Amino acid sequence: MNSTANSYQLADVGDRFIALAIDTFIVSAIGGIFGVNGGGIFGGGILGFIIGVGYQWYFLTQQNGQTPGKMLMGLRVIRTDGGPIRDADAVLRYIGYLINSAVMMLGWLWATIDSDSQGWHDKIAGTYVIKVGSGSKRKNDTVYIENDEKRKNDVMHV
Repeated sequence: MNSTANSYQLADVGDRFIALAIDTFIVSAIGGIFGVNGGGIFGGGILGFIIGVGYQWYFLTQQNGQTPGKMLMGLRVIRTDGGPIRDADAVLRYIGYLINSAVMMLGWLWATIDSDSQGWHDKIAGTYVIKVGSGSKRKNDTVYIENDEKRKNDVMHV
């Protein structure tokens, strides 16, 4: 079987944090419109969870792996095999967000020491956050992904 290798430049943690802050602001505004006024990390209950999952699912699966925050920062989420995010990946990634925060924010901080810049949510969902248009760049913060020829149509070209 023929295989190809793609490389992507990993997003830096600072850009990821800014993208997360933008998305958090947007999701909070949407929650405010719908009357979700939870105080703190776990506030808002089931409606807040549904809004968060829906937001992540829509943008990661229907908008080429980019939430508005990631679009503004020039970032994209891909699977660790180089393919686009699937429905289950987006939901798992959001559940990972909750786990990141529930354990004294360690899941978020993990990305600063991880060799692939993955937070716990990335590990859980099997994802990388890359810089848009970074395909084939050779840098120290680059991840290399092997892809089977038969999966070629499923691989995102950035």
